[in-house]
Amino acid sequence: MARNSRSERRPSGRPGSPRARLFLALEPHEDDRLALARWRDELVAGRRDLRPLSGESLHLTLVFLGYRPEKEIPAIAEAAFDAVRELPPAVLHPLGVRPLPRRSPRLFALDLEDEGEAAATIQAAVSDRLAAERFYRPERRDWWPHLTLARVNRGARAEPLEPARSAPDPLRAPTVTLYRSLLRPQGALYVPLERIELGA
Repeated sequence: MARNSRSERRPSGRPGSPRARLFLALEPHEDDRLALARWRDELVAGRRDLRPLSGESLHLTLVFLGYRPEKEIPAIAEAAFDAVRELPPAVLHPLGVRPLPRRSPRLFALDLEDEGEAAATIQAAVSDRLAAERFYRPERRDWWPHLTLARVNRGARAEPLEPARSAPDPLRAPTVTLYRSLLRPQGALYVPLERIELGA
């Protein structure tokens, strides 16, 4: 594992204790993600006000853990993966592109219908288990299945995104991944640490 940069260290009980910015995500099948990335690239083509996320970053965030001690990473992965091991993959259907917030948006997201609430079940299982293990404090707001497509560049005022064609449908989501988020001036870099295939 690469050492933390200075920006990735945060105060803890012991000075200098290395910490990692972590989250768990539900990932689309690679074929579906590639198709979605191509559609998204068409959608934002020529838009200098927007910064599209890399294709590898198209995922549904399940829980954001914030900064945790690096030594907790194996236990976090074990707890989360044990909670979802017997669950089936999710299938999602695009509903439309949403600006967030609606006025003066900072990003554009793809709103998703969660077939049979499979993705919500996966999210709840991860959230409940990590909360029980005291790795995570659940958010008060309801979980919303969506994919971030692009962020608005600093200082830009973004016009609406109007898709010329429908997004790929359905999106199969069979993988849960523990990610480390590395903050950089040009945008966050998401580094996969461990993953599990659902229904394997």
